[in-house]
Amino acid sequence: MATIRDVAERAGVAPITVSRVLNNSGYVSQETRERVESAAAELEYVPNMLARSLRSNRTDTFALVLTDITNPFWTTVARGVEDAASEHGFNVILCNTDEQVSKQERYLSVLLRKQVDGFLFVPARSRTESLDMIRKQAVPVVVLDRHIPNVDVDTVRCNSERGSYRLLRHLLELGHRRIAILAGPQDVSTSQDRILGYRNALIEAGIEIDDRLIECNEYTAESGYLMAHRVLSLRPRPTALFAANNFIAVGALRALRELGLQVPQDISIVGFDDLPPYYIIEPFLTVAVQPAYTMGYKAATLLIERITQPVHDGFQELLLSSEIKIRRSTQAISNGAG
Repeated sequence: MATIRDVAERAGVAPITVSRVLNNSGYVSQETRERVESAAAELEYVPNMLARSLRSNRTDTFALVLTDITNPFWTTVARGVEDAASEHGFNVILCNTDEQVSKQERYLSVLLRKQVDGFLFVPARSRTESLDMIRKQAVPVVVLDRHIPNVDVDTVRCNSERGSYRLLRHLLELGHRRIAILAGPQDVSTSQDRILGYRNALIEAGIEIDDRLIECNEYTAESGYLMAHRVLSLRPRPTALFAANNFIAVGALRALRELGLQVPQDISIVGFDDLPPYYIIEPFLTVAVQPAYTMGYKAATLLIERITQPVHDGFQELLLSSEIKIRRSTQAISNGAG
């Protein structure tokens, strides 16, 4: 890991000059500032906010970097994380990225400066750059909920592909053949896995895949609303919708109401992740429920183990199962339709 002296040597200046540039204190010419910043970037140097001589072995603090804390799924995950941290005497810093890579990278940079002991990290996209930023500083990290291909890293997530497949099998058993999926971003692993489960179930049933019935957008209610309107304008219209997360389902239900379509009489709908009782009067949506609390608790426990026992045999992937809850939002196709 690069030191301030390494940066000074690369830039051809004294260490105190590097300190002035990185802390924005004292006068430094623009030319020197640019040399120092360039050297720091080349060496991937992350300055510590606290002097190393004053640092203890641990801060007993780790970061939980989530994508959307307004989603009840993530608040439940966070509760599991907090409970595990409290049991082991750790504190948690919570950061919300809104699925924005730029916001994510700013948080990671600040947190590394704060010298957190580790990261529970939900990547905004299935790319390696932000994860590499953490790993190059030799800080323990556990990826939560998502899969980063071709990277050795501890991961705790749910089997989205299997959950999606089982929801599609339920719809197929009810006679549905024209089923649309309203998915998340194309470059997020959970969205990719749920589309894969959807495709596999249709292929297994001998149903030709219509790419017009596959929509990708953000994991938000507004995206669900827009995607539902697009697929419902197709002819023939789908007889069932699969919303790839709970907020997408909320948006899709709004679109159905606007179009005067009743669930499940006119169209069936299933979703991934449940909605808490305070969102709806009565639970009626057929869903694949991920064990959100367990996911958070297990991920935090694994991270704390990595912090306190940094030497280990290899990386772990804990793959959790979802539970299918069949409710009133689906029904069988009548008169051979679909």
